Amino acid sequence: MKKAMSMAGMGLVASACMLGALHSYAQEYPTKPIRMVVAFSPGGAPDLIGRLLGQKLNEKLGQTIIVDNRPGATGNIGAEIVANATADGYTVFMATLSLAISPSFYSKLPFDPVKSFVPIGMVASVPLLLVVHPSLPARSVKELIALAKSKPGVLNYASVGNGSPQHLSGELFKSVAGLNIVHVPYKGGGPATVAVLSGEANLFFAGMPPALPYVKSGRLRALAVSTIIRSPSAPEVLTMSEAGLSGFEADNWNALLAPRGTPQKIVNRLNQELEAVLNSPDTKAALILTGSMAAYSTPDELASRIKAETVKWSKVARAAGVKPE
Repeated sequence: MKKAMSMAGMGLVASACMLGALHSYAQEYPTKPIRMVVAFSPGGAPDLIGRLLGQKLNEKLGQTIIVDNRPGATGNIGAEIVANATADGYTVFMATLSLAISPSFYSKLPFDPVKSFVPIGMVASVPLLLVVHPSLPARSVKELIALAKSKPGVLNYASVGNGSPQHLSGELFKSVAGLNIVHVPYKGGGPATVAVLSGEANLFFAGMPPALPYVKSGRLRALAVSTIIRSPSAPEVLTMSEAGLSGFEADNWNALLAPRGTPQKIVNRLNQELEAVLNSPDTKAALILTGSMAAYSTPDELASRIKAETVKWSKVARAAGVKPE
């Protein structure tokens, strides 16, 4: 009996020690620089948002946040790197909507968008801007839909490549509005924007920062933003719902994830600092300059969103006849 009680006591002591060690680890964390993997090239919205967030977290955590750009395969290369990284809180991932879209285009992903990561929190809402060439006789979303229906199969829309948020935003537009327009993929946002500027492509769900200067100069016409609320970067541009097309929403969000198995106390610490950063007026103002909006969430809220977005965009892909390769 005494031996059993002694064994139980030893177990309680061991458990207490483990909890104490975890608490101490969380308190001491971080003790070295943190790598933030951004799965897209420098200069794009995920990179700009990641660098801004890294600077702000550096001030909060007292450690350098090193942005590591790993572009390729619409974000899958960066995602795989993080999925296979050591789960110690020193590698995090600036994920985008592409994470939830990839399963619809790749049958054998080297990671699972839900199971391979632990959510830290949402960072930003990133609207896309529906733009057309000024020569197109459509000054509103309703006029664009009417024009497309009068010429089935004639109008086309540009994207930054197959499987991109811009691609599936176009497919969602087709589905919700009941249109027959042709997808033309380009190798990146730059070539796609040039195609619309030249009139080669008729419309494009463009990234906000690169498109706005052309809108302001009159070289592109903005018809709507893709999110359910207006963008503070272009407050005069209607949402799709305000423009007369309900049931459409596409948010190319950015969120912070870590490898599955990262200690919960570390996740909680990062989420706590993330909330403080995103509630800061200067951070909110800086994000608006990138064409995005601060959009803090808890880890659980982010987990639910990723699951819901994966289901939503798989339906859009199937409706478009996409077959995972």
